[in-house]
Parts: sequence; structure tokens; C-alpha cells
Amino acid sequence: MGTAALVPDRHAGWVRPLASAVLPGSGQLIAGKDRGALYLVTEVFLGARFLAKQREGQRQADEFRSLALLVARRKFAPTARDTSFGYFEEMASFIESGDFDTDPGPAFVPPRDEFSFNGHIWRLARETFFQKPDSFPNPDAEEYQRALEFYRNRAVGPNFLWSWRGAALEHDLFRQSIRASDRAFQAATQHLGAMLANHLLSAVDAFVSQRLAQTGRPVSFHSLLHVPGTGPEGTSLIFILAAPF
Repeated sequence: MGTAALVPDRHAGWVRPLASAVLPGSGQLIAGKDRGALYLVTEVFLGARFLAKQREGQRQADEFRSLALLVARRKFAPTARDTSFGYFEEMASFIESGDFDTDPGPAFVPPRDEFSFNGHIWRLARETFFQKPDSFPNPDAEEYQRALEFYRNRAVGPNFLWSWRGAALEHDLFRQSIRASDRAFQAATQHLGAMLANHLLSAVDAFVSQRLAQTGRPVSFHSLLHVPGTGPEGTSLIFILAAPF
């Protein structure tokens, strides 16, 4: 291990910790400590894994959005291509959205098919506001109007209707892509958290090492931080923090 400082100590009071906070290992390398390379290699590894998982998550997201648009939504001629992730999660759970309004005339009548998403929402609205979900009050009654407002705020509108009927294979691929995208983005978040931990540990290591060097006390490596799920394929990484004997 190198021991000779590359810059005078009078420049290293806060320079080394701040340098390590910005680029892990740089403060140690400035001080001539070879262990800085460990922090730097860890940063490069975690950064590469973060970017890879981000790309994988986005690729899977593009896949399930394309399946939704070209298969489940195509027959409804949508003009809007995208919306929130929660919408796609509902598409994974329900074979079809169901109609938004089942009355061809001026009246507004939600669907009664509870196996469709909109029918499920209308059932939930009735359970929330009606005394008996299957006993309908007068359409002018307050509870009926409140149930309609609840439904309108949560149901899928005409431009986002879908149906997976006759496309069971595509629906299964759609669900697989959603799960894969979610896992990839979660892994990317874990790697980002590990990168932040690496920055912090490197900065603390540089600060502690500098203080101990000023007092003439030796430094060892016996304080470990275990970060699960941040290594390849969900394995763990162990970070080493400098501490006095």
C-alpha cells in the first residue's frame, strides 16, 4: 500500500473528503493510498450495472407499451399513445376495459360487466355510495351522482379502451414484459443507492484517514458495510471503511 502523500497535508484537510464524495477513491489516491482504487472500481462497476438495468427496464417498457397499442388498443383507434404506468398494470389484470358508457343516447350508463375494468370500477362506486350495491336509487339522487363522479374519475375513458380477447399469447407476453421492466428498474434503484453509499463511505474514509494521519495513529480495515442485492444477479457487495486499530 502506498504511504507517500502526493500533495502536502495543508491542502488535504477538506480537499480529500470532498474529492472522494464527488468521485469515490479520489481522496485516497490523492493521499497516495492504493485502496482508493477499490472505491473507484466499485463506482465504475455499480455505474455500469445501473445503466444496464435502466436500459433493460426501458426496453421492456417499450415492449409492453407497443403490445398494448398494437394489439389490445388497436381496434379502438386510439389517438393518445401513452399514459401512466398504473393504466398498464390494470391492463395486465383485466382482459378488457369494458365500455365507458353503455348508453348510445344522451344518458350516461356505466357498464355492469364486473369482469371488465370499468365494470369493476362501477361496482366499487356502488359499494361506496349506495346502501345496497344492486339496488339503484333514482339517477337524480345525490348518492347516484356521487357514484357517477367516482366512476368518471377512475374509469378508462373512450380513448384508452382495450381488449385482449383472442390475444391470450400477447397478453401473457405483455404481463411478462411489465414484470421484467419493474424488476429491472428496481435493480437500477438499488445500484444507485449503492453508488451513493460508496460516495459516502469513500468521503468518510478519506476524512477519518486524514484525521488519524494528523494524530499519527495507524489505520486498518475492519469496519464493513454489507449492501445486499447490489452485485451481479442480486448478489451482495461489501464496502470497507478505514478505522483505527
